[in-house]
Amino acid sequence: MEQQRRRGAELEAALLDAAWDEVHESGYARFTMEAVAARAHTGKQVLYRRWRNRADLVIAAMRHRTGSIVEDLPDTGTLRGDTLALLQRMADRFATIGPEITHGLLSEAPDLDPEIYRRMTGAMATLVKRAAERGEIPAVEVPDRVLTAPTNLLRYEMLFAREPVTPSTLVELVDDVFLPLINGRREGSG
Repeated sequence: MEQQRRRGAELEAALLDAAWDEVHESGYARFTMEAVAARAHTGKQVLYRRWRNRADLVIAAMRHRTGSIVEDLPDTGTLRGDTLALLQRMADRFATIGPEITHGLLSEAPDLDPEIYRRMTGAMATLVKRAAERGEIPAVEVPDRVLTAPTNLLRYEMLFAREPVTPSTLVELVDDVFLPLINGRREGSG
């Protein structure tokens, strides 16, 4: 019996599922485009037409499996709540993919699309803009380093602290670091 050729979204979903399964079974260090192609019953050229390298493929598989953190931003009604929810999503994703895959991706950071690094800046800018529109904070220009302070500090906690990220860790990042930085911008703008 002849297998029907997959195309479009069906083919892409099969490729991403194969990549997810392969990276979790083999680990990032042994993950190859060839193994994914074999698992998906296709040629590796099909993968390279869609993703430049294995890091891009793993990130696409991760988003396919866990969803995009920045395309469905939390809207809790407060900057604090939104930031805590966003950080929780990041921590949940890290728990799902694990440190081995994350460290593997970091080893190929220079090969990643630079857009990956700008995604959280844009997400945090959206959360701050919403807070300003609600009148929660003044509408002042917030530097990128301030915007990404909570997400970058969470990345540090996930990658280097070697302890589970707890809800209290997230609260400390927001209440003791991020919100004081935002409130300091308010005081400095008047």
